[in-house]
Amino acid sequence: PQQYDAWYRTPRGAWIGDVEYRLLVDLLQPRAGETLLDVGCGTGWFTRRFAREAGMQATGLDPDDDWLAYAQAQARPGERFVQGRAERLPFPDRSVDCTTCITALCFVAGQEQALREMLRVTRRRIVLGLLNRASLLWLREGRAGGRGGYRGAHWHTAREVRRLFRALPADDLRLRSAVFLPGGGRFARWVERRIPRTWLGGGFLAVSADVRR
Repeated sequence: PQQYDAWYRTPRGAWIGDVEYRLLVDLLQPRAGETLLDVGCGTGWFTRRFAREAGMQATGLDPDDDWLAYAQAQARPGERFVQGRAERLPFPDRSVDCTTCITALCFVAGQEQALREMLRVTRRRIVLGLLNRASLLWLREGRAGGRGGYRGAHWHTAREVRRLFRALPADDLRLRSAVFLPGGGRFARWVERRIPRTWLGGGFLAVSADVRR
């Protein structure tokens, strides 16, 4: 976990983290004081940002004890971390305002069950961060089973996401993407500012859906 979190302090990692976080915030539209569940939180990097920058009361959930211990060691008031799995969330119905799941669903076998659980415990909106198969990042990191931290990950397509949500109690599905050139250099940053998020060719595929009333 220490190495994973340290990556976000490298120039490329910090840039990618900022781009992804801004896109997630744009879709989530968080309100200060709302409660947030971050499913598959890992080290809690995004969980902490939502708490500290968006003013949310954030709970991170992950099945891994070591990663949770690291996340808890970084926690401040308003941030907590609990053990659990996406397919069986240990929370009552409609107990949190918003739920996020950032590149964690890519490693979950029962994806539809996990999404049903997220919608069950959420009152307002869920936002996902997925790995996009229709991207340069997949060509670079995802082929032949993936490499490094991408090994074993499932890379989604926009069509697959829409199909996955058809049977779920969710409305107003929106898809956006970011990190079009994953190298993170000056040219990549220039391109990032000029391509609309509605073009679904970025390595990071962000999805939001409102809980059906």
